[in-house]
Amino acid sequence: MSAPLDDITIIEIDNWMAAPSAGAILADLGANVIKIEPLTGDPMRDMSRPIKGDEFSEEIKGYDFQFDVDNRGKKSIAIAIDTEEGSNLVKKLVSKAQVFMCNLLIARQKKYGLDPESLFKFNDSLVHATLTGYGTTGPDALRPGYDVTAFFGRSGLYDAQREGEDGLVPMARPAQGDHTTGLALVGSVLAALRQAEKTKIGQVVETSLYETAVWTQASDYAVTAIDKAPVRKRDRSHMLAITANRFPCGDGKWVVLNMMPDSAYWPKICSAIGLEHLIEDERFIDSSARYKLMPQLIELFDQALSTKTRDEWGKIFDQAGLIWGPVLSLDEVPQDPHAIQLGMFPEIKHPTMGAYTTVNIPMRFTTTDVGPKGPAPRLGEHTDSILETINCEQEEVESLKKNGIVLSSE
Repeated sequence: MSAPLDDITIIEIDNWMAAPSAGAILADLGANVIKIEPLTGDPMRDMSRPIKGDEFSEEIKGYDFQFDVDNRGKKSIAIAIDTEEGSNLVKKLVSKAQVFMCNLLIARQKKYGLDPESLFKFNDSLVHATLTGYGTTGPDALRPGYDVTAFFGRSGLYDAQREGEDGLVPMARPAQGDHTTGLALVGSVLAALRQAEKTKIGQVVETSLYETAVWTQASDYAVTAIDKAPVRKRDRSHMLAITANRFPCGDGKWVVLNMMPDSAYWPKICSAIGLEHLIEDERFIDSSARYKLMPQLIELFDQALSTKTRDEWGKIFDQAGLIWGPVLSLDEVPQDPHAIQLGMFPEIKHPTMGAYTTVNIPMRFTTTDVGPKGPAPRLGEHTDSILETINCEQEEVESLKKNGIVLSSE
């Protein structure tokens, strides 16, 4: 069965997680993704959290699964792009590709001859795609940025998520902003490929952690960009409605409710948790009254919900027709029956380790082959075979290795 992008070759020069995650998605969609790494490798290699548990083999314990998820299904060639010979090899590869994708700041692109103007000389219908922290123009275009700084910090997201005005700034889990921005890069690349196909003219597209983070908060910014008013950080006792809040249960696990307008769900939630006597209580007779007495309501609801476990309440909420969700821990999600049914955690077959579980991309196709195609490559695993595609003879390949221009692990 064919894959959507099985006729597309992508040359990728990037590191860490944001741009590589886009390459992983495109590889899952069938693209031939060639990852060009420095001779020392992507610095993300060997930074994964070790696998815990005595039941796993030493090979499994030592495998770099976090690198794998953003680089699976790719080919790796190691090239010293800061040399003339290495730069020429990249240009030869680009001449045979449809997409060049990188996370290099524009100054470094120009330094290595990898900017759009330079590469269009070798491929005038190329899609040139860049992902950076802050974009390629503006006063901070040359500022390095990671997702915790550019995506969460600079965009206002961290501040907006504080628990109350004096709450601590939260800390995101690894690569949340990277993977979100990777999706933006994928969309940009696919649209640019279509445009290049129609016009036969090279396309330049870019996205950034900063811009993507602001877009994720577009509902807030649609208003804030106009009135410039600060966003109120609401702690649990100052939410707008008791029916749109989160609560601890008797087993220490949490549930989150999201039912608006609260007037439509007030009788239902009170009945479900055994607080029927509050439905007609004058203190809580309407939305405004409930909002003014939110701290008292929170205390009453917390006491009621402390009598059962999260899963017990879940069954009751479902029977009552409430809109709710369990707050699952990371280790619970791969065991969630719904996640399993959706195929969110498929297996990859490794040539020596056997099968292991990975994370699927958030899209499914019914009539085509989409998903992980194999593990991440070793550094320089495909150097020799890739050089063959640009007509490098074996003698030349050996010379490139000897002179430190390329590295091969084939």
